[in-house]
Order: sequence, then structure tokens, then C-alpha cells
Amino acid sequence: MQPYTPNWTQVTEFVMVGFAGVQEARLLFFALFLTMYLFTLAENLAIILVVGLDHRLRRPMYFFLTHLSCLEILYTSVTVPKMLAGFIGVEGGKYISYAGCLSQLFIFTFLGATECFLLAAMAYDRYVAICMPLRYGSLVSWGTCIRLAAACWLAGFLTPILPIYLMSQLAFCGRNVVDHFFCDASPLLALSRSDVTLKETVDFLVSLAVLLASSTVIAVSYGNIVWTLLHIRSAAERRKAFSTCAAHLTVVGLFYGTLFFMYVRTKVASSINFNKVVSVFYSIVTPMLNPLIYSLRNKEVKGALGRAFSLKSWKRH
Repeated sequence: MQPYTPNWTQVTEFVMVGFAGVQEARLLFFALFLTMYLFTLAENLAIILVVGLDHRLRRPMYFFLTHLSCLEILYTSVTVPKMLAGFIGVEGGKYISYAGCLSQLFIFTFLGATECFLLAAMAYDRYVAICMPLRYGSLVSWGTCIRLAAACWLAGFLTPILPIYLMSQLAFCGRNVVDHFFCDASPLLALSRSDVTLKETVDFLVSLAVLLASSTVIAVSYGNIVWTLLHIRSAAERRKAFSTCAAHLTVVGLFYGTLFFMYVRTKVASSINFNKVVSVFYSIVTPMLNPLIYSLRNKEVKGALGRAFSLKSWKRH
């Protein structure tokens, strides 16, 4: 990076390039992403509504699922509306203030870290339910669930504090075009005139700590679950026990796969366009798929959705 000199003008706003290579088809992409966004909102709101209304789903596993659905709604809402505004040329749609950019990055990182911890809490819930069913009521009480959920949100909130503070200490002068559809760390570091070595190192260590801590809990939980399932003689019982984990395991694979690829790196993104595609996957596609996975792979959720949206149910209400 070039050293900062007083002659350069400090950046007060950034210009978001978004998907500059698809300008001719921007209305098509706008319609596609708008549909995905609205579908994501509808799905996750339906999950929250169904769990809240159906007494059969008032259990710890579904308590955590409602938190996951809230996260998905917030996660997509941080980036997608701004991206959509840029597609159709809304006034100011491609511009974001310096403070707004750092705020977007903070919230996006906060929600992403919270989801990591929440998925770990959900894995612990499945571990206790399958490996220690007789102690499930005492180990995963409602008080424990509330404390676990609060800890996930708090740990997620604390995660971006140091990285964003270090980002705020970097000099952004002259160049202000962010080659991305939201304020991600990698394209911002590419614009800085300061030495970003410390910032990159801290980003790497914080990301690695969050991913390793949460994925270790998940791996240990599922290792014990597999060990317990192997000692169940009945194949039918094994399938029944594992079916309660299948949806969560699929969601974990999708979410962690893209995050490990995207953030556990020491260098500024080598291929910005490819990183945009990966970012679309974990910030838009995955939140849209998660409710589908839970509703299609979980008989209780499917049954509750059917009851909630059946004609007889509405007449009764």
C-alpha cells in the first residue's frame, strides 16, 4: 500500500460497483434477487409464525430455529435492499457513506458470527437429546436455552468490534469505488492507503477463532451422536434419531463450507468476481434454502406448516 500523505482527500462516501458486468441484464437480475429476497422473508416469517402458534413445536430445538430465522431475515436485509437499489438506479443507490459502510460491515459480521454460535448451540441441543435423553429436560431447560441464545447474540456482537476499530484507523483517500455489492472487508482493504498487514492478521485470527470454536462444538456433538447411533441395534430407531439432525447438518454444511472458503485467508481477495458469487451464495442463497431444508427434512415442521395454512385452521381461528 502507498503511504498516506496529507495532500490526499479523506473519503467520506463509497461507490458500490455491484455487478457491473451485467448492466444489460440488470432488470433481470433485479427481478431474480428481489424474488429470492421476498421468498426468504416469507419463508422465515412463516417458520417464526408456525413455531409461535403451534404448541407441538414449543421445544428447545424450535426455539433455536426461530432465532435462526430471525438471523436470516436480518442477514439478508443488511445487504440485499441496497444491492437492489443499485440495480435499478435509485438515487443514491450506489452510494454509501463512510460511517454507513463500516456500520454495514459491523452488522453483517455480527450476524454471521452469531449464526455460527447459534448453529453450535443447536448441535449441542441435538447431542443432549440423542445421547442423554433422560437428562434432556434438566440439561436443556428453558432457562438454559435463553442463556445459550443470549450468549450467542452477545458473542456475535463482540466479534467485529476489534476488526471494525482497526478498519476505522485505516486511511481511505482518493479511491472510493468498492468492487462489491456490499461493504465487505476484502474490497475495502484493497482501497486503503495504509499498511493493512495488522488488519488482515486480526481478521484472519478472529474469523478462525469463531469458525474453529463453533465448528469444534458441532464436530464433537455429532461425533458423540454418531457413536451413540452406532450402538443402537434397531435400524429404524437409528434412522428416527438421525432424522432429527439431518436438516441441521445440511444447513451447517452449506453455511460453514462457504465461510471457511471465504474468510479464513490472509490475503486480499485474488478474484473479486468469484468472491462476489460466493458472497451471493452465503448472504442470499443460503438464507433462502435454510427454511426449505428445515421444512422438507423435518416432519414436525411440515405438519405444523400444513396445519397453520390449512383452510380449516383459518376457519377455526
